[in-house]
Amino acid sequence: MTLPRRRIGRTALTVPEIGFGAAPMGNLYNPVGDEQARATLSTALDSGLTHIDTAPYYGFGLSERRVGDAVRGRTNVVLSTKVGRLLAVDTGVIDDRERCGFRSALPFRPVYDYSHDGILRSHEASLQRLGLGQVDILYVHDIGAVTHGDANSAMMAQLTTGGGFNALERLRAEGAIAAFGIGVNEVQACLDCLDRADLDVILLAGRYTLLEQGPLDDLIPLCARRGISLTLGGIFNSGILATGTRGNSVGYYNYAPAPPEILARVGRIEDVCGRYGVALPAAALQFVLSHPVVASVIPGLDTPDRVRAIRQLYEAPIPRDFWTELRHLGLLRPDAPIPSGIGAVR
Repeated sequence: MTLPRRRIGRTALTVPEIGFGAAPMGNLYNPVGDEQARATLSTALDSGLTHIDTAPYYGFGLSERRVGDAVRGRTNVVLSTKVGRLLAVDTGVIDDRERCGFRSALPFRPVYDYSHDGILRSHEASLQRLGLGQVDILYVHDIGAVTHGDANSAMMAQLTTGGGFNALERLRAEGAIAAFGIGVNEVQACLDCLDRADLDVILLAGRYTLLEQGPLDDLIPLCARRGISLTLGGIFNSGILATGTRGNSVGYYNYAPAPPEILARVGRIEDVCGRYGVALPAAALQFVLSHPVVASVIPGLDTPDRVRAIRQLYEAPIPRDFWTELRHLGLLRPDAPIPSGIGAVR
């Protein structure tokens, strides 16, 4: 099964509109057995989700190892991984108790390094873990004040005066990668990096969604002018746009229980969903794909059933009047593009 493809920035690289976020393949929050991981990745690839995003940080190498085993020998797969953290040996690791959110027993710990040599070492180490000769996209992982606080200026200096961006430009010029960008969950970090580097793509998590469209103020217009694509993670805002507010589970937003104002806003969106017979997560998925700057969404998936469910959400019919009512009620910004009508986004 194939999906429509969109171009990454000004490159020749294209990706399917839905990709696969491989953080769960690193045992994010919950263990995923090897057999389940293989089945999930195989189902994703067979279902057209042939854009896979991983990182050294995801399970401290576990996600990259599993992804590499799944894609080796396959054609037409677009693979992205990340730089900015090196994995150092940690002999104190004795089991898979949670570390940094991951349940991995691999004996490594992440060490930040955004320097020229750190970027090159990270790229080479990822190829070794993946067992592949090349990846298509490298993202600078988690640069920004949200992650680094007062240390962010020093981390950014590693990318600029320390030559980190130069290393990425060199890899791209040599054809070792087709594109590079940053992978973050804060808009200001994107703007800071766009002032300093010729990016092809930004992986932005949780900031352009059915619930919030703040990047329309500055980031998205800037990307449009410069021919830079967005790939989107976190399109369900840590879960609240997948679970809604009306079940028995706690609704999460930004990795924490959703505050009352978020619950109220999601509840209003759910009211409109009910009137039109639309599933909330289908609306969340199809909305973000309606913006032409967005190349792909990469939901994190941990079972074959969830892979199949994403395809169903993508293909679910949603009438144009649904989107118009959300705009009328002030639940979508008037400058946010909306899907054109019934059926999968095109």
